[in-house]
Amino acid sequence: MNLTLGQKLIRTKPAGRHHEEGHSAADVGLQRSLGLFPLTMIGVGATIGTGIFFTMVEAVPKAGPAVVLSFLIAAITAGLTALCYAELAGRVPAAGSSYSFAYATVGEFAAFVVAACLLLEYGLAASATAIGWSDYLNNFLQNAIGWQIPPELRSPMFVSDHNNIHFNPGHINLPPVLLVIMCCILLVRGTKESATTNAIMVLVKLAILVFFSVIAFSGFNAENFQPFFNTDNSKGFAGMAGVTAAAGTVFFSFIGLDTIATAGEEVRDPRRNVPIGILAALLIVTAFYLMVAFAAMGAQPAHMFEGQQAGLSVILQNVTGQSWPALVLSAGAVVSVFSVTLVTIYGQTRILYAISRDGLIPKTFQKVSPRTQAPVSNTVIVSIAVGLVAGLVDSTFLWDMVSMGTLTAFIVVSIAVPVIRAKQGDAQPTDGSRKGFRVPFGPYLIPGLSIFACLYIMKDLSATTFRVFAIWMAVAVATYFLYSVRHSRLNKGH
Repeated sequence: MNLTLGQKLIRTKPAGRHHEEGHSAADVGLQRSLGLFPLTMIGVGATIGTGIFFTMVEAVPKAGPAVVLSFLIAAITAGLTALCYAELAGRVPAAGSSYSFAYATVGEFAAFVVAACLLLEYGLAASATAIGWSDYLNNFLQNAIGWQIPPELRSPMFVSDHNNIHFNPGHINLPPVLLVIMCCILLVRGTKESATTNAIMVLVKLAILVFFSVIAFSGFNAENFQPFFNTDNSKGFAGMAGVTAAAGTVFFSFIGLDTIATAGEEVRDPRRNVPIGILAALLIVTAFYLMVAFAAMGAQPAHMFEGQQAGLSVILQNVTGQSWPALVLSAGAVVSVFSVTLVTIYGQTRILYAISRDGLIPKTFQKVSPRTQAPVSNTVIVSIAVGLVAGLVDSTFLWDMVSMGTLTAFIVVSIAVPVIRAKQGDAQPTDGSRKGFRVPFGPYLIPGLSIFACLYIMKDLSATTFRVFAIWMAVAVATYFLYSVRHSRLNKGH
């Protein structure tokens, strides 16, 4: 049947087709090797670390001590969306996360736009966290052996000061590049091995953050919370404007929820384990973020956060007057950010795998190694791109760009809930598996609140973020009409 262009834009892929493909005798597909604990640790691993270890430096100058409210607003928004993810992950247990959800509900074109948001979200998140890793590695080396990485090898070639871009020939941020290479090597060995390594690193980072909080609370000073809101309006961040702007900056760190959903095709009993994993990761992450943010603000005045490198380590050094606590925390941060970078690169490859399998991008991204059951070429290509960004540019605008991609994807996921509920109803799955999670209070209230909360945070992102995002979307739309719409598998009746 020949479809018009309009019909092609809104054609959907039946939900059951997502997890049936790639598992025939003739094809090597992703294997269901993940249980609930390693799946939850993937979510926590992709989340805890980045928002706390790095973005306090970006967020506190905007919100002041009220940054604790910023984390709470981001957590509530993520929680509303997590409920939507939990239902959709049970109905569409496939690789690709919100891309697959959109393809099953609102149509191919919208799904491709969501995919572009996810690629922006994961690619820049991996680069930004790798860049931040360099600061803590340098702090660790300074405290451990009294040596620092030469500035030419830990500073990027292209640096932005919010107004202009400066070119520094001969400079490269080498540590992030080495980190990405290590993550790539581990990922090509296989998902199960990567998930086990990640789970160990997550437990280490949780212990380190408890260690930080205990020591920071010993230097707690309630006067650091006065005034509670930012009073400097020179950049438009006074009062609640600063709180919501900071919420937009830290929101990207809740990317871990989406990462759990990207693993849907590699999870045992996904209708049960993916929703539980998402909600469990959200609770763990929120508790630790609020604990560490409150302890950090109590231990150090807000004005000291701006421009501070390896901030949490410096706080411990100032509180105790000794270097060993900072050494322990820097070592923990080095491990922590390794796991964040590992999991975000993993999520990027699984999204590309799903898009490629649907014919919307070249087949290279869906080839899986028979030996390791991992998409090797896909992983290498992603790692090269992430490594180049991490090694050559600074992270000034990366945080907000990641948040923009995340918020847009979360909005589409929220829209997808009432759509898929209207299509499928509450019927028991036809494959005989258990009935999955359902969003409480009907298909409109929670998704509607989720969309509103995402838009509320999005409105205070910078104009530069919106401009760069518009350019990226224009590239995505051009790619869809020049390549994807003609190569879609749905054209071939598959």
